[in-house]
Amino acid sequence: MVPVTIEAQTAVAAAIVVQDERVLLVRRRVAEGVLSWQFPAGKIEPGEAPEEAAVRETQEETGLLVTPTSVLGQRVHPVTGREIHYIACRPLSGTAFVASVEELAELAWATHGQIPQYVPYGLFEPVQNYLDEALLS
Repeated sequence: MVPVTIEAQTAVAAAIVVQDERVLLVRRRVAEGVLSWQFPAGKIEPGEAPEEAAVRETQEETGLLVTPTSVLGQRVHPVTGREIHYIACRPLSGTAFVASVEELAELAWATHGQIPQYVPYGLFEPVQNYLDEALLS
């Protein structure tokens, strides 16, 4: 078997959506290893900016229209091995629901204190720092 290199995989954009001192999390129908709950996310399409992918994936998965506010960072995810871009977003319109029943089992708006219950292995430091400020201020 030939190992898949990081370069051969499509990068992913994740939307960090905060509203009313809560962050939007989604639970995938199929977990990636220990990953079950995560941020709305998906593959960045050719010619698409990470911010555009985060907006598109959030709307496709949750029906929520968001706008990007800042780029929080990127890394190779330690569990999936994929390059992932983290984009802070704020809601523009709509109400979040499971819009993509093929991909998602459920969603939740988590308070700062609830995040470890959903994501017990911790968050990427720039994302954690952003949520510390956004949810606790």
